[in-house]
Parts: sequence; C-alpha cells; structure tokens
Amino acid sequence: MLLKSPTVLPAFKLSFGISVFALSLLVLLPFAMLLITVQGMGFAAFWQTISEPRTLFAVWLTLKTSLFAALTNVVFGTLTAWVLVRYEFAGKSIVNALVDLPFALPTAVMGVALATLYAPNGLIGQLFPFKIAFTPIGIWLALVVVSLPFVVRSVQPVLAELSPEYEEAAATLGANRLTVFRRVLLPEMLPALVTGAGMAFARATGEYGSVIFIAGNIPMESEILPLIIAGKFELFDIQGASAVALFMLMISFVILFALNVWQWRLNKRMNR
Repeated sequence: MLLKSPTVLPAFKLSFGISVFALSLLVLLPFAMLLITVQGMGFAAFWQTISEPRTLFAVWLTLKTSLFAALTNVVFGTLTAWVLVRYEFAGKSIVNALVDLPFALPTAVMGVALATLYAPNGLIGQLFPFKIAFTPIGIWLALVVVSLPFVVRSVQPVLAELSPEYEEAAATLGANRLTVFRRVLLPEMLPALVTGAGMAFARATGEYGSVIFIAGNIPMESEILPLIIAGKFELFDIQGASAVALFMLMISFVILFALNVWQWRLNKRMNR
C-alpha cells in the first residue's frame, strides 16, 4: 500500500501517474537532455570548460553572493515576518503585499530600477563614498531583493501559529528578550528558517534578469555564472554552456541536499 493513511479521494493511481508524468516532463527531461549534451563533449573537454579561471571565479562569486544574500534575508526576513504577525499598524496590508512584489515584477524591471537608484549618480548611490552598482555589492543587493519573500513566507506561518503566551510565560519566569528568542522562538522557527534560506539561496544562484543590469558584467570582477552561460549561448557554444550549467547544478544540489538533511533532522528532533 503506497498511501501512508486512508483517503476518501478516489483515483490515486491516476493522480499519481499524472504527477510523475508532469515531474518527468518539467524536471527530469530537461536534466536528462543536459546530461546527454555534456556527455557528447567528453570528460576532458568538460573539465577544461569548468576549470577556466573566468568560470571558476564566476562560480565562486555566485555562491558567495548567494550565500550572503540568503543569510541577510534570514535576519531581515525574520524581522519582517515578526512585524507582520505580531503588530497591527496602518498600511499593514500594503506592506504585506510589498513583500511579494519581487515575485510579481519582471526581474529585468527590478534590475533596471536598482541600477538606476544605486548607480554612482543615482538617487541613493550618490550618497555613498563607494560604488554599489556595477560591483559585487550591487549583485548582493539584487539577490537580497529577489529572494527576500522566500524567507518571509516561510517564517510567517510559523510565527502566526506560535502563541504569544509562550513568550509571556517565559518573561514572567525572568527570561530577558534575548533568552526568549533563543530558547522559545528560535527552536520553533529554525526548520522554517532553514527552508526559507535554502529556497532563497537556490533562487539567488540562478538569478539573471535583475543582476545583469546592476552587475556591470566585468570578467573576473562582477561576472556571475548565469552571465557566463548566457555568453556561451550567444557564441553558439551549446556544449560549453551545458557543461557550466551542469557544474553549477551539481554544486547547488549538494548544498540544497545538505540543507534538506539538516531540516529533516531538526523536524525529527522536534517531534520526539
């Protein structure tokens, strides 16, 4: 019996078959074609492509900025979710809707807006003594913006279900605010934080539209991996682009797998 528990809904085999077909068509088939394309170039050519200094630098820059963006959103995304759940204020629904704005806007629009604001002569960029746009700082900023909703929407339901009475009880027992957060709130939020951070990291590693306008695309300085892949496609180097994409996919898969194992252990520990 495949079902973990009885269900009143009929047609399990049909729904299961449709689900497997959809996943195969949307996920497994493109991945299989990527493997077939890379296999045709041989291991020596594959290794030569991914070991180019320009490619390795782009991989490192992509992973570094994506990690920093995910960690930044763990902090500010949690604060945003806390404000939306715990406080009532004028314009709360507008703020709640603004969180999802990066999902609604085309990424290119977001990139143009950020580049305009943070350029050296931009409205905000001119206030800083250093450059933000066309540097890795600009890349980090764009990735923070596009991946923020993942953390907020992961933590928000957990905070909504967590009654404030637990915090009040801890406070009456003499716990300060830091202790309440560390001993009461954080253990409950941690699985959701790991999930949100993992999705934010995955979103950031593959971001292209919002980054291309603010990165500057300077080789060995502000060029991320999606730009390398796009550049190889423009040169009709399909195998090279596929090799770089597969290399990044393997790295992202290992990181996301580790995050999922961590989340599974956290959930298992909490359910004991």
